[in-house]
Amino acid sequence: MPVQIQTPAQICVKVCFYSYFKDLTGCVDATEVVAEGDTLAALFEKLIRRFPRLGPMRNSTLIAVGLDYQDRNYVLKNGDEISLFPPVQGG
Repeated sequence: MPVQIQTPAQICVKVCFYSYFKDLTGCVDATEVVAEGDTLAALFEKLIRRFPRLGPMRNSTLIAVGLDYQDRNYVLKNGDEISLFPPVQGG
């Protein structure tokens, strides 16, 4: 009997870029396929590999899932819509 290799289940999420993040990525949104159980932190690292210009924003990006801001430990769910925002600046 052949050996079967288990691969993690995959889910699909939509990532929307706002403000100058659209310039950094060259797009308004992107679809990402990630492993089931991945967190926002893992997704952001994957996005940095795809869009290296996001790298300097690693520690200051605001991330929302749906309408709510989430911390980087949030576990992604199939169909989540993720929004990335630059840090809020006031005057």
